[in-house]
Parts: sequence; C-alpha cells; structure tokens
Amino acid sequence: MTPTELRDLVPAVIAVLGRRGADFASAEDAVQEALIRALETWPDDPPRDPKGWLVQAAWRKFLDATRAETSRRGREVAVDAEPPAGPAAATDDTLRLYFLCAHPTLPASAAAALTLRAVGGLTTRQIAAAYLVPEATMAQRISRAKKRITGLPLDQPGDLATVLRVLYLVFNEGYSGDLDLAAEAVRVTRQLAALTDEPEVAGLLALMLLHHARRDSRTGPGGRLVPLAEQDRTRWDTTLIAEGVAILQAALARDRLGQYQAQAAIAALHADARSADETDWTQIVGWYDELLALTDSPVVRLNRAVAVGEADGAGAGLAALAAVDADVPRYAAVAAHLHEHAGDLERAAGLYADAARAAASVPERDHLTREAARVRGRRATS
Repeated sequence: MTPTELRDLVPAVIAVLGRRGADFASAEDAVQEALIRALETWPDDPPRDPKGWLVQAAWRKFLDATRAETSRRGREVAVDAEPPAGPAAATDDTLRLYFLCAHPTLPASAAAALTLRAVGGLTTRQIAAAYLVPEATMAQRISRAKKRITGLPLDQPGDLATVLRVLYLVFNEGYSGDLDLAAEAVRVTRQLAALTDEPEVAGLLALMLLHHARRDSRTGPGGRLVPLAEQDRTRWDTTLIAEGVAILQAALARDRLGQYQAQAAIAALHADARSADETDWTQIVGWYDELLALTDSPVVRLNRAVAVGEADGAGAGLAALAAVDADVPRYAAVAAHLHEHAGDLERAAGLYADAARAAASVPERDHLTREAARVRGRRATS
C-alpha cells in the first residue's frame, strides 16, 4: 500500500473512533501514532485488512492516551489536596532538560526535533514547518529519536549547537506562531548566556532581544499584521534594543562570527534606523552575504533577495531571487514585492494572491490578501 492510499484511509478510521466515543482531536492524534506504526511495520508484514489494522491500532493508542490523561488528572487532584509548599528555588531545570533531550547518541536534527516536541511544547506540524519537511517525515523522525534513547540513562548532556538551534526555533515559533513561547525562550537563553562565554550564545540572546523589542508593533487592531516598514517605531522597546546591541558588540569583538551574531547584526541595523527610508540596506546585504557563507540556507537567500532589491533596485532583487527555489516558504510574497517595485503590477497582484493561499497563519493570509487587492487597485487606476 502506498503512502497516498494509507492517507486516504485516515478519515474513515477517525470516523470509526468517533463513533466509539473519541473526540476528533484525540482520534486524530491516535491515528497519527497508528500511521507511524504502520509505516514502520507494514513493509515487512503487511496486514490483510489495512483499515481494520489501523482502527485497532488507533483505538489502542486512544485508550492508552485516555488512561494516561485520567492518571494525570488524578495526580493533579492529589497535588491540589496537599498543603502549600514552602519557598521555591529561584531557578528551574528547563535548561538542563534542553541539554538532556539533545542526547549525544542522536543526530543533531533528531535531537532538536525531539526537544522541540518534548520540552518546547511545539506540535509536530509546527516543527515540520520550521524544518521545511512534510509533517509525516517529522513524525517519523521524532518517533525514531524516542526509540533510540529508550532505556538509555539521560545523564549525558547534548551539544551546545543543538540546544541553541532548538532555542532559536522555539523563539521563532513563539514570535510568529500560535504559542506564546518567545519570552520563555529569552528567559532560558539568558540562563545559558550566564553559564558560558561562547559568542554564539550571546549572539542568539542579542537576536532574540532585538526582535522581541519590536513585538508590540508587529500587530494592529484585531491582530492585523503590520510589516516592518509600516511599524510605529516609537513603540519599540529601546531598553531591549540597547541591551541587545551591547551584547552583540561584545560578541562580535571576540572575532568568532557565527550565524546568530550575523542575524543579530541585521536586526540591529533595522533597529538603528529611525525610519524605514533610513535603513542601511547596503550593510544589511553585506551581513546576508556573511550569513550565506555560514549557512547557505534557502531562507537566507530569500531574505537576501529582498535586501538586494532595496539596496540596488527591484531588478537586482529579482536577479538574486532567481537563485532561490520557488518552493521555499514565502517565496511568492517576496516575488510579489519585487515585481510590484519593478512596475509589473499584474504579476505582483497574482503573486500576492498565491502567497495568501499558501500563508502559514490567518494574520499573514489576511495581510497578503489586502496586498493583492491594493495592487489590483493601483493597476486599475494607473
């Protein structure tokens, strides 16, 4: 049975679980676990009745989850019945958990995915989106990571680079996603910075602070997305900006440049501009070049195309965009922006509409839909 045929069975299996009393969310989770099990076992031992196998496996997963939830609630009731605890320590073990989940026996990508799921609280879908892979692929990666460390003593901390990557992804999801994790990521990264003098730890903390300083200005009434160029810069937190810049300068002085320091330098240049028109795009392009040399990331190439378009004109930006795969998230939005500035309003309007359909969040979709309408209006009156 092909993966497509397997996916086609999912609605029917969820419906059966629903008739047995499972709510939709629980049924969906149980079926996902069953699918992972199927992908692991069917190639060697395919069942005669795939749907029946999935129903049975998913129902068992649902019952296990229900029992676990019942036990958890029982423990919570027992805790609530206990007398108040005495004074607690000022610190917690969150940072230690990040290092323990980044187990040295795991590949860095698997360790990061597992940590994001187990400690960061992100869903499999959110993690998959962060890594630009299908959700099923990420689910298998997390499942394999869990199995690999099953039975191993969690007494060997993982490597610093993996923990930094996880903290970076947690912050990004908290900054732009459905969960408010950004402040927590800043808090844990502060703890890490206090324990090590690694420039990249300082660079990551500076990057978080510089972005966090702009957070209140990123949305308007009703959660409307406000692009950087249109943000009210008087609402930016100058205290956080000053702290971030100071931390970044100290890190750069160590002359051990890393990707987080380079990203923080770009954020600092945006924060330094009193208005969008005063942004030093030439320096920003230079920092993107440094970042590309360090990471060769398709997302960095996409963002660099925007910067090149601002520094050298829309034509140069489109030429830079030609080196980026069109499947990279937000490619259509960047292409729309550059085509609009190049004067091709018809193409820009269509691309904004394409970008809206592929948007990862409702505010982003609504913003891009408004952009498409605005450009169509410009075209109609030109």
